[in-house]
Amino acid sequence: MNRMIRIDSHQHFWKYDQMVHSWMNVDMKIIKRDFLPQDLKPLLDKAGIHGCVAVQASQSESENDFLLSLAEQNDFIKGIVGWVDLQSKDLTDRLHYYSMHPKIKGFRHIIQDEPDLDFMLRPAFLHGISKLQEFGFTYDILIYPKHLPNAFTLAKSFPNQLFVIDHLAKPNIKSQETELWKKGLEKIASLENVHCKISGMVTEADWKSWEKEQLEPYIAIALEAFGIDRLMYGSDWPVCTLAAPYTDAFWIVEDYYSRFSRFEQGKFFGENASNFYNLG
Repeated sequence: MNRMIRIDSHQHFWKYDQMVHSWMNVDMKIIKRDFLPQDLKPLLDKAGIHGCVAVQASQSESENDFLLSLAEQNDFIKGIVGWVDLQSKDLTDRLHYYSMHPKIKGFRHIIQDEPDLDFMLRPAFLHGISKLQEFGFTYDILIYPKHLPNAFTLAKSFPNQLFVIDHLAKPNIKSQETELWKKGLEKIASLENVHCKISGMVTEADWKSWEKEQLEPYIAIALEAFGIDRLMYGSDWPVCTLAAPYTDAFWIVEDYYSRFSRFEQGKFFGENASNFYNLG
């Protein structure tokens, strides 16, 4: 893929359903509606972004069917991160099925919402992760900073499996906390099979009064830890709209990376995501 092809590596679509999307709390009224490709495409065009990776927003295989149907109708959806029960006895059969759908690039589980801090280290879950590489699937790690030690153990256990940390592991930007998050992020970044998305920052800051200058130190820490080759841009649209419109969320990273060479910008804004997800 041309290095200057730009990819949004992390966004969502949904037809809002109160039961399905129960994670949306009372403070999230503005995203309790449908968000579909026709809503995103003009925003991508304005930002000069050519394609996206649609990430699951609910934990069911019907979500995969929904995203696949959208991708069939919209070529700019280059890949899908879906959901599958990694602890299921039928997992191998399900992975074989999804391997026949080229737009399915990987899977994710919403570990941040699991009450068991050690969920990702359960034997059944680890067994599920062990099956992904056989089919060429990636795994998105959605966690909080408190999960980083376990995420390190997970990723170290499968050195040939590709992992990517969503939203920088959600540091508490609102409280400007960095110490424990930074330590955990740097440790997991020492594993070459782990990548990271610069995404979701505005919603970890104060939704109403964030400043670009509050976010830049987190970008810098991630860049120092992972280097330019293992970072990728993601908007987390439409969740980001809780704190900022797409154009503002994009502008934060566009401005930060404007000081880098065109070659380096090409990696961050497109090539890295293309290679990681094998977007073709």
